[in-house]
Amino acid sequence: MSAPTLYDLAPLWRLMALGATVALLPLAWVLWRHPSPAQRLQALSLLTLFLTFDLVMFGAFTRLTDSGLGCPDWPGCYGQSSPLSAGVQISAAQTAMPTGPVTHGKAWIEMLHRYLATAVGVLIIGLTLWQWRRHRSGEQALSPWWATATLIWVCLQGAFGALTVTMKLFPAIVTLHLLGGLVLLALLAVQAVGLAQTAAGTRPQAITPGLRGLVWVALAVVALQSALGAWVSTNYAVLACTDFPKCQDNWWPLMDFSQGFSLWRELGMTANGQFLGFEALTAIHYAHRLFAALALIIAGALAAKLWRQPALRRQARWLAAIATLQGVTGLSNVVLDWPLVAAVLHTGGAAALVAIVVWTLCSSRIESQGSRA
Repeated sequence: MSAPTLYDLAPLWRLMALGATVALLPLAWVLWRHPSPAQRLQALSLLTLFLTFDLVMFGAFTRLTDSGLGCPDWPGCYGQSSPLSAGVQISAAQTAMPTGPVTHGKAWIEMLHRYLATAVGVLIIGLTLWQWRRHRSGEQALSPWWATATLIWVCLQGAFGALTVTMKLFPAIVTLHLLGGLVLLALLAVQAVGLAQTAAGTRPQAITPGLRGLVWVALAVVALQSALGAWVSTNYAVLACTDFPKCQDNWWPLMDFSQGFSLWRELGMTANGQFLGFEALTAIHYAHRLFAALALIIAGALAAKLWRQPALRRQARWLAAIATLQGVTGLSNVVLDWPLVAAVLHTGGAAALVAIVVWTLCSSRIESQGSRA
């Protein structure tokens, strides 16, 4: 059986039409539920943020069920817009390799992920056009360039999604695709918070420069820890250590950081084309585990300081809760042999931490000299 063409744009317009149809359902709900234009725009931003969060989690589910190559071409499945139309090709691939990357179940998971991604893209287009229209009529204070940057970024995400398939789950590309999803979530969070503040007529809470700096530090630490976690997941290094707090019954096991963090290489291979050793996988896992301790300390310290600000206590509660969830699901992945639910929740927790810290940044500002006096 001949290999499919990696890029087959024949079903592109059908996929876009399907994505638009899926997006129209939540869009119609927003228009029906909220009477005023400002409320509708705010609701649409929150809905798009929520569906993007779902997309990040479904992307993790796609990766963790080994469905990333369920359809080995892009944007469709064997040149079709649905696995139903590609049933013959999928059956042939599944018969040739019953436990291989292409099965009917995996094809559906992969295509559902693409349908949801397309729907999110359509909603972001609508959000961008709507914000520019309100800005030009003088009805909106939030800069529409945030929406424009989001639209550009979601297009880049689509390109990385295509490369994820056509480069056969190349670890650096898969990691960048996941991190790009977190950036997309952050951009949408900025707009959701900004539009909510505009609608309510509120201003960000004034805080000290030290606390504001701690929020930025927390964002940097969460971003780096997310990158390390993505590198663990894309290299399938979760089970390199199956005990806790030690790893392989050692506080400092044998590790090969140079091979483990050689970024430009194929999945399971070194940069020289040899098989990636177990010591390299151990280094990937242990680096994420060690940095997790720092991330939890920073998150806990920030939550405690935010709690002293009455206007930011919601953020403090959410930060403490999600940081705790991250600790529990991370430990579950190690000692419970990487259960799917815990693994998906762990990715969702990372995305939620990014959104919460960005929410905190947008809800605060450095207090002025006058207010300090």
